[in-house]
Amino acid sequence: MNTSTNTEQTERTSLYYRQGSTDKVYQASLEPQGESFVVNFAFGRRGSTLQTGTKTPQPVDYDLAKRIYEDVIREKKAKGYSEGPDGTPYRHTENEKRVTGLLPQLLNPIEEHEVQLLIRDPAWAMQEKFDGRRVLVRKNGAEIHGINRRGLVIGLPEPVFQSVRSITSDFIIDGECVGDLLYAFDLLAWDGENHEPYPYYRRLSALGRLLNRPDLKSIRLLETATDPDNKERLFRHLQDEKREGVVFKRLDAPYTPGRPNNGGTQLKYKFYATCSAVVAKVNDKRSVELNLLDGHGWQPVGNVTIPVNFQVPEAGQVVEVRYLYAFRESNALYQPVYLGPRKDVAQQECVLSQLKYKGNAEDEPC
Repeated sequence: MNTSTNTEQTERTSLYYRQGSTDKVYQASLEPQGESFVVNFAFGRRGSTLQTGTKTPQPVDYDLAKRIYEDVIREKKAKGYSEGPDGTPYRHTENEKRVTGLLPQLLNPIEEHEVQLLIRDPAWAMQEKFDGRRVLVRKNGAEIHGINRRGLVIGLPEPVFQSVRSITSDFIIDGECVGDLLYAFDLLAWDGENHEPYPYYRRLSALGRLLNRPDLKSIRLLETATDPDNKERLFRHLQDEKREGVVFKRLDAPYTPGRPNNGGTQLKYKFYATCSAVVAKVNDKRSVELNLLDGHGWQPVGNVTIPVNFQVPEAGQVVEVRYLYAFRESNALYQPVYLGPRKDVAQQECVLSQLKYKGNAEDEPC
């Protein structure tokens, strides 16, 4: 490993892990960015397109970057990775974080009393809402890009990338990445034909034809219920399984990128509340303080403990937190659970108005 203290020199390390049919690579780099430094990484099966990310959402000073870089290498070696001479150091591509001009259709939340109305209404379809990351996938010839909810190019999980590459058609699909799976639920374009103006039932039918292949192990067509009885059964099943929630989509509506000010033709209902918040500071004992933004500036909403299987986020980083409700008088989150970092959410999107507040006094848990 390069241990030079020359702060102008980029440091890179490639580590490898082989066992049976497993052949993985992990690449880390410490790179100057202006007067500061960043630590970036890439990983995946050797010889494939690697997933990429960063350990420093904001540039830091050299000493901190060096510690983060060395901690990453140490952690991977402890898991069985070792250095090898035949790797190609990871370099950011010119497509990294490139603006695509494509944006997904985002959903507004609804209250519990609205759910039964939509379940009974045959004009609305219902699907499971996953606790993953929203991703558009665009394939144009040999070019394959993942696109996040902000319209920026991102890496795709390697199994998803390989499944996409195996499809001969060009397309843009909308879905949710959960681990190494993509749950697809909409089709924006197929072989040069724009499907966004078509009603959802037509886009969904075309998506089913596109993905009707038994070899697509890492792309799954999302289950959709349209009949009121089937919607009711699916809703109860997802509740019993303690899933995240459901999404309702109007079957005759076109695809409309962005989020409407209120209402809309695609709506979501969560069985529990989540919010994106900014880390205000790092506390002792693997805890961080959270802030949300309102018209008066950044407001504290309490602390959350970081599980040992997560890296403790740094001040300024956006994170996702699940909670039961918030106290109206203090905005503090009740029973917060850390879900992980959110690289696809800007600080300005972490607003106080997203909170779900505690109801009447009789709702207080025993």
